[in-house]
Amino acid sequence: MTSTANAGAPDASAMRGIMLMSGAMLLVPMMDICAKYLSSSLPPLQIAFGRFAFQMLFALLTAAVGPGLASLRAPRLWPHLLRGFFLAGASALFFSALKTMPVADAIAIFFVEPMILTILSALFLRETVGIRRWAAVLVGLVGAMIIIRPGFATFGVTALLPLGTAFLFALYLVVTRRLSGEGSMLCVQFTAGLGGCLLLGPLLVFGGLAGFDDFVPVAPKVPGLALLAIIGAISFFAHGLIVKAFAAAPASVLAPFNYLEIVSATLFGYLVFGDFPDGVTWIGIALIVGSGIYIAHREHRRSRTDLAARATRAGPPD
Repeated sequence: MTSTANAGAPDASAMRGIMLMSGAMLLVPMMDICAKYLSSSLPPLQIAFGRFAFQMLFALLTAAVGPGLASLRAPRLWPHLLRGFFLAGASALFFSALKTMPVADAIAIFFVEPMILTILSALFLRETVGIRRWAAVLVGLVGAMIIIRPGFATFGVTALLPLGTAFLFALYLVVTRRLSGEGSMLCVQFTAGLGGCLLLGPLLVFGGLAGFDDFVPVAPKVPGLALLAIIGAISFFAHGLIVKAFAAAPASVLAPFNYLEIVSATLFGYLVFGDFPDGVTWIGIALIVGSGIYIAHREHRRSRTDLAARATRAGPPD
């Protein structure tokens, strides 16, 4: 009976990770829906700033009533702030896109991020990428172009902003890989919020002084302030779920469930704004999702091969 329980434990852990990741992917588009709604009254840059300010506040309060403020300390501050800069830039671009684009279309284009991450990993992390993964990257980028082409005619350069978001988020993940194991979850949340505020705050000030429309801060009314707090809370809670999901299950198991975000974004976008992707957009989505899942599969195969090779080199235990 003991051996049976132990054999079932990894499956239970993986299922817990899948449930946590699925919950996070259902939550994240709600943040985007709130941001799109607020973009009619607040500049996108201010919405992004509010997200990181409230995320930092929630991390601070959680640490104060829980493990203590020492849990917020980063072993190396500047790399953690750099990660926050990349994430803040990604959020600012994405919220700017949401001002005019449907949520589902913007998220679908953003999901070329695994392909961009594959390219950056080969360039900066010296990871080996085979011809099949390069082919999957190309197919995913073709899918993005299918979505962007009609979107470009309708939304102009705005249709390219989710691509910029994907690039900056991939850089965020590259830095995250470099910092793997450094700092607690609250540290990661707090430093990301701090980095976002340090980047976006000065941009708001100087852009506002220069008179750029999308930079001039607006004093939010109580409902708007409440929505900013909700955006920060969703960001804090959803990213916490993702961290716990990756602690419970391998990345290769969880990767396909990232694409639940497109499903929930389509549902919420339709219910709130009446937006629904057309047939051509769904073709592009299918190419992007298929490519992303294939890249995750190849990553899983490569990890298993590397693990087996290391075990072989190590030899049998004494």
